[in-house]
Amino acid sequence: MTDVLERPRLLFDSSEWDFAMLDRVYEACQDVALNDLKLDVYPNQIEIIASEQMLDAYSSHGMPLMYSHWSFGKHFARDDAMYRKGYQALAYEIVINSSPCIAYLMEENTATMQTLVIAHAAFGHNHFFKNNYLFRQWTDAESILDYLMFAKAYLANCEERYGAEAVEATLDAAHALMNQGVFRYRRPPRPSRVAMDEKRKRRTAYDEESVNEIWRTLPGGNAKRVLPDGGDDEDDAFMKAQLKLPEENILYFLEKHSPGLKPWQREVLRIVRTMAQYFYPQRQTQTMNEGCATFVHHHIMNALYDKGLINEGAMLEFMTSHTGVVFQPGYDDKRYSGINPYALGFAMMTDIKRISMEPTAEDREWFPEIAGKGNWRDVLKDAWANYRDESFIMQFLSPKVMRDFRLFALKDQEGAEAYTVAGIHDETGYRKVRAALASQYDLGGREPDLQVTAANLQGDRLLTLTHFVRGGVKLAMAQRDDMMRHVQHLWGYAVELKEETA
Repeated sequence: MTDVLERPRLLFDSSEWDFAMLDRVYEACQDVALNDLKLDVYPNQIEIIASEQMLDAYSSHGMPLMYSHWSFGKHFARDDAMYRKGYQALAYEIVINSSPCIAYLMEENTATMQTLVIAHAAFGHNHFFKNNYLFRQWTDAESILDYLMFAKAYLANCEERYGAEAVEATLDAAHALMNQGVFRYRRPPRPSRVAMDEKRKRRTAYDEESVNEIWRTLPGGNAKRVLPDGGDDEDDAFMKAQLKLPEENILYFLEKHSPGLKPWQREVLRIVRTMAQYFYPQRQTQTMNEGCATFVHHHIMNALYDKGLINEGAMLEFMTSHTGVVFQPGYDDKRYSGINPYALGFAMMTDIKRISMEPTAEDREWFPEIAGKGNWRDVLKDAWANYRDESFIMQFLSPKVMRDFRLFALKDQEGAEAYTVAGIHDETGYRKVRAALASQYDLGGREPDLQVTAANLQGDRLLTLTHFVRGGVKLAMAQRDDMMRHVQHLWGYAVELKEETA
């Protein structure tokens, strides 16, 4: 009788859930996350949404506030049709990199799945967002929601003042150049909110002056006009000195120096590139981010079972879902679409724990700093904080994981009739495989290196872009023509594209 009374109460004993149950689940997950794994997280805000709301979140990059654009509606219509026809499932959750960290949970989830996604999103993703150096360097979780509110209101006001078509044309061009609207190696100084408001007022005042013909009738009307950034019409030598070419962030350059943009259009470009910069770390850390969240939910769910807080039925449901998440189809499987980031990230992080606790002789040779030390929590938290996908794979991908995934390296020599196997499962091959896989996660190798290299601010005002070609891979003709059209629309004058071998 005593054993029965002391047995922990189950968090839930059926698939149904209510908000009181969610509160119990959250407290139990938080106890494991903070006191066992020692995670460091933002405050959490958990919201329950329906399937249509989840589809709506899909269409707007998962953001709770977003400005209007036709592309979001197109994505919603496509995803809604695919979902209703059974061709596409919906995510169990969406999590926002903000403070508080917002996690959207599907109301259709069972009690077990709600527990899993709370562990996955509210603690796994949350910890990664708060601690990884890329997010700390490039994003501001404290202010993103306020900025989204400003962007939504500002663009709505622009549509009323300047027309929906004009705003849409500017947004279309900016969205097309979004991947070329980020700082990869440096970040601009962050002006204060007061300075930003003052600059916006100066731009608006200049815009109103430039279109008011009455100024031309006043004495001295032919005097040179002062530009909003401090230069003048007759002598822009100072402006040229400030261009700091070459410039990798094309949207930033156009926002600051395009002679064809109005002040409100410059602010639109700033909004779009701010959003591009916000998502930039996520594009570099998908494997690590999903691997961290999957490892955390796996650890928490097992800890809850060991404590007697969930039963065997819940554990079986969890393992079924978890196995599907980390499943890696073979290259000849119809379901294969590349390496599953959940699978690779979880496998590598689980392997780090194994190496720390039960290393082999091979592990001691490859990872002498962590093998057998037993401090797997510290090793993982250090990796989550200080690496991105490329460097994480280069540092921690072990021969065991390469064997488990049956990885090998192929060399594609231009002009050759067949591929060459460059790396197999031997001492030299492991290192080649690891380097080849890591290089695939380097955005610098996956995306074109386009930079503004010259701009004539007098005369014909020709803008020169240079594509630094890597590995002989040039821009596709259709994409190149579309890009040039959008850049020319925002620049307002002729644009040329050159190619140089990097």
